[in-house]
Amino acid sequence: MTELRQVAVLGAGHGGQAMAGHLALQGVAVNVYNRSSARLAAMQEQGGVYVEGVVKGFGRLRTITSDLATALADAELIMVVVPASAHRQIAQACAPHLRDGQIIILNPGRTGGALEFVATLRAKGCTAQIKLAETQTLVYSCRQVVPGRVRILSLKRCLLLAALPPADTDQVLCAVGQLYPQFVPAANVLETSFSNIGAVFHPILVIFNANRIEAGERFLFYHDITPALARFLEAVDGERLAVARAFGIQVESASEWLTHAYEGVTGRDLYQKIRSVPAYQEAVAPTSLDDRYLTEDIPTGLIPLIAFAELAGAPMPISRAIVRIAGTLLERDFWAEGRNLKRLGLAGMKVEEIKALAEGKENSKLQTPNFKL
Repeated sequence: MTELRQVAVLGAGHGGQAMAGHLALQGVAVNVYNRSSARLAAMQEQGGVYVEGVVKGFGRLRTITSDLATALADAELIMVVVPASAHRQIAQACAPHLRDGQIIILNPGRTGGALEFVATLRAKGCTAQIKLAETQTLVYSCRQVVPGRVRILSLKRCLLLAALPPADTDQVLCAVGQLYPQFVPAANVLETSFSNIGAVFHPILVIFNANRIEAGERFLFYHDITPALARFLEAVDGERLAVARAFGIQVESASEWLTHAYEGVTGRDLYQKIRSVPAYQEAVAPTSLDDRYLTEDIPTGLIPLIAFAELAGAPMPISRAIVRIAGTLLERDFWAEGRNLKRLGLAGMKVEEIKALAEGKENSKLQTPNFKL
């Protein structure tokens, strides 16, 4: 198993700080990058990140910078931990600085992250021989306490990872396995994309609690779910599962995923399981509707799922309604903002051609970063 010693973490939000601090505590030399230098000030002043919760300690960081070239210069592994809505911008910024042999992992890719990332690198003329992968979700359940201090509520027990092309998946897992043994191989990036549970949970829980959020009520985002709302989640999850089946991909239901992802999950249905997740008993709701649970999970979660569904002839009427409601609440055109097939590099392709691309078969229409296809 390869031992990685130099890691760049791109993003200094909740997840980025959790990952940077945790990796540093494992003895890894970590460079942290964030586009906004203001978010880095506390970490720069103290030299790292304080971590509390299920992981405890002070993770001293090697470099804390808003200069991307500096962060990437000696990195063997690049962990992208930004909202998926920023993946395209990160890919554009990284393209001139990447070098042969580097591994990039999107944490997570949401729906179609790796496809959009590679399409962007290709458009920018990047020829570096890299390996690109994505996870189905973020390994951490975490919250920033104050800048430079993060609370890790839990680490997921198991989550999918796939490289593009999938022939690289085992090499990526070999490289990161000591740091994240919970990463397990997916068949391809369609499986990780169609396993995007956040696209199901987050927008619905925000929309159905919009009045509580706008009123400034403090409540537990997941744990305070009701049986009827759980049934609604299951209906939308059913649409997600139908899209996956249309592409010949077998994925877990949200209920099955909770059991495998978290310790201590019990119950006979989704309602009971959500309420039993230990980490969810500390996760409070967002304080604004203008939150990544809508601004990320709609345009990079539900909208690309719907685009795949349209191509495969799988109707998603409830998911479409969620997009319309979210756009109305925030007065935004998420259809225009979202990942469509063109942004994913898939315009004009049929279902079988997209499957061939994801499976790494020859003659697919999109080159991957190592240009093997």
